Amino acid sequence: MNFNILSGGTAKRKSHLLRNSLILLCCVLFISAATFFIHRFIETRVYQGNSLTHLAEEWKKFDYRSVYDISAAILKDTAFNNRALTYHGYSAFYLAIASVEPSETQALLDEAIINLRLALQNAKPSLVPQLEYMLGKAYFYKNSASNYHYYADLAVLYLNRALKDGYEADDIPEYLGLSYASLGMTMESISAFTKALLTRESDLLLLSIAEQYYNAGQFAAAEQYLFRISKECRDEKITVKSHLILGKIYTEQKKFSEAEKEFEAILEKNENSADALYGLGVIYENLGELIKARSYWRKALKVQVNHPESLKKLSEGKL
Repeated sequence: MNFNILSGGTAKRKSHLLRNSLILLCCVLFISAATFFIHRFIETRVYQGNSLTHLAEEWKKFDYRSVYDISAAILKDTAFNNRALTYHGYSAFYLAIASVEPSETQALLDEAIINLRLALQNAKPSLVPQLEYMLGKAYFYKNSASNYHYYADLAVLYLNRALKDGYEADDIPEYLGLSYASLGMTMESISAFTKALLTRESDLLLLSIAEQYYNAGQFAAAEQYLFRISKECRDEKITVKSHLILGKIYTEQKKFSEAEKEFEAILEKNENSADALYGLGVIYENLGELIKARSYWRKALKVQVNHPESLKKLSEGKL
């Protein structure tokens, strides 16, 4: 214990209160500054910078553009970072299906496929089925967006691999059904669509199954699914297509009056439907009224100059 001896012989304890207070204040200021800079460092480098942590945070927010940009920056430094490849492939896919510009859609789908395939090479076993599922969907949309449908087989390949490896998703049967249909694999398409119906029923799904049964020549089965399409269906493409298939079925069955009603129902919605005009021509051809039949085929060619069925009929000498 320190004492000062005063002139009067009195000892006074030396006070360190001010010094200790200054030291404590400096420590507090130092800790606060250090905490602030550490927080800023983490915030900018981890939660805001080009980091995998920031990438995961943006993914949780469904900010696909941000995920796309951050993963691209990470891949620029580490080209085969598996997590970055996965995130980049996923975000490119979702940006592609949201795009309204065809060329952008194609470019983003290509980027998604490349990155997903690279990610698949060194993926953890638990992630493989999900990557296969996403690749299957990417190829499906690539096939849909292309002028030449060369990707449906790859969609089928990866979606079936995902199923085999235990991945479950309600939309897989429908994607498979549409891909099989694109490949002309009618019975496989019907099987997949039927499985999709177990999960949910929609007018588009019912129409797709009916169309495949029609292609297989199973008209009675096609009719059953067409009749299940809701009378309140607001999708004009679905209603027009269902009238068209029914019209063709009734024509094949020689039910010309019913067929005519179906084609006329289409023309009430769109007087320039080349398919409906062609169908009426076929009815009158079967009734032996070739002049009337030719007039409908010519009308079809006026609204669609390259309508293949009408061109074929008129080129067969039925002029």
